[in-house]
Amino acid sequence: MRMSSVQIFQQGVSSILAQQAQAARTEQQLATGRRILTPADDPVAAAQVLDITQDLERVDQYQRNANLAEGQLALEDTVLADVGNILQRVRELVVQANNASQGPETRAGIATEVEARIDELLALANTSDATGEYIFAGYQAQTQPFTRQGGGVGYAGDDGQRYLQVGNATQVAVRDSGTAVFRSVPTGNGTFSIAAAAANAGTAVAGQSSVVSGFAADQYSIAFSQATPADPVTYQVLDSGAGVVASGTYSDGDSIEFAGVSVAFSGQPADGDSFDVAPAVKQDMFSLLQGIVDDLNGAGTAPAEIAALNNALGQALNGIDQALGKTLEVRADVGVRLAQVENQLDINDQFNLQLQETLSGIQDLDYAEAISRFNLELTALQAAQQAYARMYEMSLFNYL
Repeated sequence: MRMSSVQIFQQGVSSILAQQAQAARTEQQLATGRRILTPADDPVAAAQVLDITQDLERVDQYQRNANLAEGQLALEDTVLADVGNILQRVRELVVQANNASQGPETRAGIATEVEARIDELLALANTSDATGEYIFAGYQAQTQPFTRQGGGVGYAGDDGQRYLQVGNATQVAVRDSGTAVFRSVPTGNGTFSIAAAAANAGTAVAGQSSVVSGFAADQYSIAFSQATPADPVTYQVLDSGAGVVASGTYSDGDSIEFAGVSVAFSGQPADGDSFDVAPAVKQDMFSLLQGIVDDLNGAGTAPAEIAALNNALGQALNGIDQALGKTLEVRADVGVRLAQVENQLDINDQFNLQLQETLSGIQDLDYAEAISRFNLELTALQAAQQAYARMYEMSLFNYL
């Protein structure tokens, strides 16, 4: 078989180019630290790398969400702590105002401070985050949730609760609606409330109330009567159908029990005085505090007027206690969610490390093996170049 010089030269060049390509590929592997440069190098491993890379991107997004959730919940916890401080201060003021030593002037001064606390509470309820979104507006985060309307405070948000995905199967609520925080305070002691009739002329004041057994929820009226000043004071408890639930004789300091509840009274009721007992309903903190202001500003000095104020402030104290309890309840829930986010951050970190290790095992280069191979390929390239040079010198034209 005869071979022309052109064929010999072409084979030499092809060998050199093949060795150069192999050495260049190994050099690129060393430069990037990657064993797989294209999917064709290892199709199965390339598919695994793609899946793991997507998982890493997803975990990274979860971490960003978790950090955002942590900041949102920390902000809400701080705001709720301030709300609790305001309510505690108002409670101190109500206790002070309910003292017999206070007069109309001092109570008016206390009412002024309570009004200032309402403004502070309103500002906290309209707290916005770093992006300008209101944290207590539900899904209406771009709209200021609470505004003064007439003598009260209106709510323009909704009851939505925003969630963030912080793990593959974990969502965390990062906000609470204004309804859940500021507009869901139970009246009275949380089970039932007591209200003195506006026309009461005596000095009876409703005091400690409690549930003795299961409360039979209904609208009740405790009516006092006294035929003559020499006669004992009696009472009847009527349900919503005017049926007599309980009756008896009353003395100052007695507790009246009916329908599974107990209500203590002090003072002397006048003939025809009554108190309404009803199941607790929801009220907002602003109307609760505004009611205190109105009661203090409208307080008189007559014994019956003082008794009316004492009844109103006593119920206000119950309401403030319920508001404080509601605030602590939401703060506790926020704390649970914060702990959940922190735990998920640790889980995501561990999962991210595991994925990185798996990815490294699939695509990272074995430098010792690659360097040895590169040196071998350089030697082969040099040999191919030298062989080509020798073949070039063997051309018959050199002898003509």
